[in-house]
Amino acid sequence: MANYEKRLMRVLRYIHENPASDMSLDRLADEAAMSRFHWHRVFHAMTGETCAQAVRRVRLHKAACLLLLEDRRPEEISRAVGYDNPRSFGRAFASQYGASPAQFRQQGVHVAPLLTHRQGEGPMFPVTIRDEAPRVIAGVVHKRAYGRIGTAFEAFFATCQSNNLWPWIGNPVGIYFDNPDAVPEADLRSMAGAELRLDDVPEGLEGYAVAGGRYAVLTLRGPYELIPQAYEALFGKWLPESGEMPGDAPCFEVYLNNPGETARDDLLTEICLPLADKAGETA
Repeated sequence: MANYEKRLMRVLRYIHENPASDMSLDRLADEAAMSRFHWHRVFHAMTGETCAQAVRRVRLHKAACLLLLEDRRPEEISRAVGYDNPRSFGRAFASQYGASPAQFRQQGVHVAPLLTHRQGEGPMFPVTIRDEAPRVIAGVVHKRAYGRIGTAFEAFFATCQSNNLWPWIGNPVGIYFDNPDAVPEADLRSMAGAELRLDDVPEGLEGYAVAGGRYAVLTLRGPYELIPQAYEALFGKWLPESGEMPGDAPCFEVYLNNPGETARDDLLTEICLPLADKAGETA
């Protein structure tokens, strides 16, 4: 756990000490020395807030301190904490503290909203580490809300039916390239497909190469609505306690039975998280 705590504290220290600097997800992932694919999920699962929420909280906390300790104008303070637009700063500050920057300064009292780690235990899911061979996923690209990926799966299955591909494909697979907590819905990218056992990707489908290697595999038995909780358990509890580091590639989900023929409570889903090479880890 300490290794992940150190990464978390390093990112928070960077935000506190550089409130007007680059706070992009890639920059924060660099500070944590973790894969950009997975850092945000780890941060959210461990703290209960997104990176964007943490940046906002720390920037406004810094602004509140400056308003009470210094004589600078609110417009100057807004720039010092990363808000180029004073109006945006004023709205965000009032939303956080219930007063405009000027009113807050007059009140002269500040209680800081602090980060707290999540408390309590969520549901547990079995996780194993196993070696996976490289594979090619053939599928249909889906953009926008992940909850509507069913449309892409329907298109994929229709293509398989029309081209008689069933003998050459494996279990359905969903690949989710972005974190919906960090990326706007309009920009989300995913793929609905299955492992392909042919040399060439058939027309109408796109291929995606999944690297072989070590994977943490969480097995979920139950309805698909539990998948978000499974991710929280994987990134917020198992990963920090495992001593492992995630690899620089997205997770993918393997659906082991057919929801049209299986009771909801008996659905089986594997969430596969690539793991970094032990030799390549950095703290």
